[in-house]
Amino acid sequence: MGASRSLDVLVVGAGPTGLALAAQLHAYGARFRIVDRHLDRARESRALAIQPRTLEALAPFGVTDELIARGNPAVQLRMHLPGRTVRLPLFDLGVADTPYPFLLFLSQAETESVLCGHLDEAGTTVERGTELLELTTAGAYVACRLRHRDGTEENVNARYVVGCDGAHSTVRSQAGIGFEGHAYPQTFLLADLEVDGLERGAAHAYMTEAGMLFFFPLGSPASWRLLAMRPPGGPDTEGPVELRQLQALVDRYVNDPLHLRDPVWMTDFRIHNRGAKRYRADRVFLAGDAAHIHSPAGAQGMNTGIQDSLNLGWKLALVCRRAAPEALLVTYESERAPVGRNVLRFTDRAFTIATSRNPLLRLARTRVAPRIAPLVLRLPYLRGAVFRTLSQLAIHYRRSPATAEGLHRPKRGPRAGDRLPDTPGNLHALTAAAGYHLLLCGGPRDAWDTGRITSITGGRDHLIHIHRFGTNSPWPEITQCLVRPDGYIAYLAGGTDLTGLLNYLDRWLPSSEAGTAH
Repeated sequence: MGASRSLDVLVVGAGPTGLALAAQLHAYGARFRIVDRHLDRARESRALAIQPRTLEALAPFGVTDELIARGNPAVQLRMHLPGRTVRLPLFDLGVADTPYPFLLFLSQAETESVLCGHLDEAGTTVERGTELLELTTAGAYVACRLRHRDGTEENVNARYVVGCDGAHSTVRSQAGIGFEGHAYPQTFLLADLEVDGLERGAAHAYMTEAGMLFFFPLGSPASWRLLAMRPPGGPDTEGPVELRQLQALVDRYVNDPLHLRDPVWMTDFRIHNRGAKRYRADRVFLAGDAAHIHSPAGAQGMNTGIQDSLNLGWKLALVCRRAAPEALLVTYESERAPVGRNVLRFTDRAFTIATSRNPLLRLARTRVAPRIAPLVLRLPYLRGAVFRTLSQLAIHYRRSPATAEGLHRPKRGPRAGDRLPDTPGNLHALTAAAGYHLLLCGGPRDAWDTGRITSITGGRDHLIHIHRFGTNSPWPEITQCLVRPDGYIAYLAGGTDLTGLLNYLDRWLPSSEAGTAH
């Protein structure tokens, strides 16, 4: 048994959620380790789409361009109906406030590869083949027992532990956090393979009375991801998935002569809809699938997990560096649990409608919806609302304890708790450096008291970057805006009186205990 070692954060699980958390902990100078019981990262596609908000959130680490280069930014959906095909746009709205107005199809294997490459360059090693056996909260630390691939065991004391270890989370079980919900009765078939006869550059959905079949463009490890519900009561309801089964299913659902070949990965699976009763138990936190699992409807799962971790990572790091109070950690659950619950509700409703055998719902799914959808999506407002919801750009933290508005709040533009838009002036690139960003907008440059600004940021200057704008900002009037490390607006006020800002910083970023930048 190895001697006890101490660190700030132990990250358990090295999927996309854990890898993103590790990237942020490194960026903010936390002492951490990331372990995973598996000997290798994912090689199958698994999750297959990255939403615009996730691409934005990962951009400060310098990985987003590589993700896009490896992926397929599809903007078209082909909805195949009996006798005709309906062409529907996905994310081609020309949205100006994000640099990524598209859904990026990319296998989870590639996403993990890019994130692992970033950590390797940063000098962070993912400890593969290392399993968490036990954890116990003991005062100011969590005592953890790890087992390595060679069978040796090690004791580690961590100030905090984050479970990013999936639906069967050991961290969640050891922390005694309930995981409530249900499993759906249907079984699904999944495969990454090649398909002859299928138009490239678009996603395809076949809507029939017998069931639904989807093809999503991947590129790697294969050109296509196939997803279909296994027909109930068929001859192949048990045993391993075989290519002949998938071909028979395609022949049943599709009038076009599609030929499946060269499968890289085939499996069947059941879908659950479950959520953790809490996202935190003392010094133990949950993120990603350890906190919520649901159907793949809307491509929300991996994206929600990554954004969980990027909400939590900077908070943990600043608290561990004594640059922020412990109360900041309370905001993780208050901000992310409502998001998780909304995703569970949305995916449950979408899944029920998509799979129900109720005659009315089947009629709506195969006859009514395909005819209405093209008409509805011609309306810019409705298309924009759908885009912002699915892309997760609409998520906000307006009710968070760590969100505040001062006097003379601007009447137009984003509000405190909203995501900072990327317009005008490439604001995301300007605010990519680790830390908070204070935007002083509107009026002449001498409208802002430089001495007053210095007195407010003194002792915090390594964590607050100051940007002065004229009228080229999201707000037409004189505005002061403090942007959090995860890109959301923490404090917003009008005018040049910085008293409210100082009060906010004294509560959430006290200068007397600020640490050293990394």
